Amino acid sequence: MKSSRLVSILLLLQIRGRMTAAQLAEELEVSVRTVYRDVEALGAAGVPVYGDAGHAGGYRLLDGYRTRLTGLTAGEAEVLFLAGVPGPAAELGLGPVLAAAQLKVRAALPAELRAHADRISGRFHLDAPGWYAAGDEAPYLPEVAEAVWKSRVLDVVYRRWREPTDVRRRLEPYGLVLKAGRWYVVAGPGPRTYRVDQILQLAVSEEEFDRPEGFDLGAYWTVHQRDFHDRLHRGEAVVRLAPGVRLPRAVVCATDEKGRTVARVPIESVEHAQGVFLRLGTDVEVLEPPELRAHMARTIAELAERYGNPASPSGH
Repeated sequence: MKSSRLVSILLLLQIRGRMTAAQLAEELEVSVRTVYRDVEALGAAGVPVYGDAGHAGGYRLLDGYRTRLTGLTAGEAEVLFLAGVPGPAAELGLGPVLAAAQLKVRAALPAELRAHADRISGRFHLDAPGWYAAGDEAPYLPEVAEAVWKSRVLDVVYRRWREPTDVRRRLEPYGLVLKAGRWYVVAGPGPRTYRVDQILQLAVSEEEFDRPEGFDLGAYWTVHQRDFHDRLHRGEAVVRLAPGVRLPRAVVCATDEKGRTVARVPIESVEHAQGVFLRLGTDVEVLEPPELRAHMARTIAELAERYGNPASPSGH
């Protein structure tokens, strides 16, 4: 809609300062000619927008001009208050800042949109961590966040899984990601991903670094997640499932006369798969690979021997 596009142009110029018609057209996904018409419409409506010619030219607003948030739709106002997550903001040391910002936005909204925003913030609450996975304590999170913001190098002692477990690293922190209640810092060189709660010691250096031009944190994280899942499930098992039993990412191969399903399931490792399948009891039978089936058989035999005589607990 034209009215929405006019507000977008106004806010872009307010936030970014000078922008060319070509830049505005690319941002709004319209033609340059459309931008020309929209800028003329803004001027006719009394908005002090000016155009400068030349190589360094472009459109800009009169210095000091600010607009109130009257261009927001009801949906946009609702999303603003739904997106404000107080828990993570507090962890970053931004709890009071978030509250103040929301108060200012709320005060600037027309009465109708304010009612919409109040309604959604009162009816929806985001609690990212799962029931059985509380968010990890990350005592150095505020320092990491400040280093991200100021482009400062971090000298850390980091605990990893393989030996040697505690290593010293020089990190150039590009950004922070919150995933299921756990904070990760994406840092160069590389870049690579580190769990913030596994930082054992931290010193913020006075050295500044240059963030790679064009680095997109969201795009990096999408690729990182895909690669992680590809590395995680390198193996495959063939199992027979009782009727009605389903497994994540299972590919059904056949169904027998008793209604049991034969399926292929990606697995991380023999040890991990055994734990998953044992929890299903008699609802699953491992057919392949042979080493997983043998592993299951040995474990089940040991359990049967251990629990075969309840009157004689092991060790007595």
